[in-house]
Amino acid sequence: MTPDYDYLSIAKMIDHSLLNPALTTPDLEDGCALAVRYNVASVCILPYALARCAAVLSGTTVRASTTIGFPHGGHTTAIKLAEIRQALADGGQELDAVINISKARSGDWPYVRAELAALADAVHAGGAQIKVIFENAYLEDDAKIRLCGICAEVGADWVKTSTGYAPTGATLADLELMRKHSPPHVQVKAAGGIRDLDALLAVRAIGVSRAGATRTQTMLEDCRNRLGLEPIEAER
Repeated sequence: MTPDYDYLSIAKMIDHSLLNPALTTPDLEDGCALAVRYNVASVCILPYALARCAAVLSGTTVRASTTIGFPHGGHTTAIKLAEIRQALADGGQELDAVINISKARSGDWPYVRAELAALADAVHAGGAQIKVIFENAYLEDDAKIRLCGICAEVGADWVKTSTGYAPTGATLADLELMRKHSPPHVQVKAAGGIRDLDALLAVRAIGVSRAGATRTQTMLEDCRNRLGLEPIEAER
């Protein structure tokens, strides 16, 4: 059977994740170079390395991104806004911001909405895009649905399942729920647990446009193999 995708459409689903706190500076440099070789959508990197990442990615179609309020979301709104200002100054193009999980679990929706509106406005004023991380492992479905509605109201560009640091990550059930309850202009990102090409294709089939990945090279070499393309590593 002929695949219903091409290499670029799959590569441009991947946000190559460089968020493990144990990564060294050479690891981060190598990760940025790998992202360029495979022409993924973005690199999501530790905040201190964002400026260097943006410089490496300059002139490519790979976007520079980092995290806000990561990984627990409990920062004050003022600190999250300060992180946004720094990320924008460092060349960030897509910023992945964690909700205040405690406030969402407490049902303090005015707080959650006010914070997300402030974050989205700041990101958009800087010419960047925002992905809102729910951390679904800690939320009931009603809260996830409420968050989808709030994100649509405040103009979020993506809703995102997880940080990758909670007990569970992306599930098909959660992704289907988020796609169903988000308007078409709000994209959905899977994060945590997308470890092979089949998992990536499965979330693509339900309308997910991005996925965070650490196994980018393995996944995309598998994609190229299935499409009958030469391995990228062989080109080096």
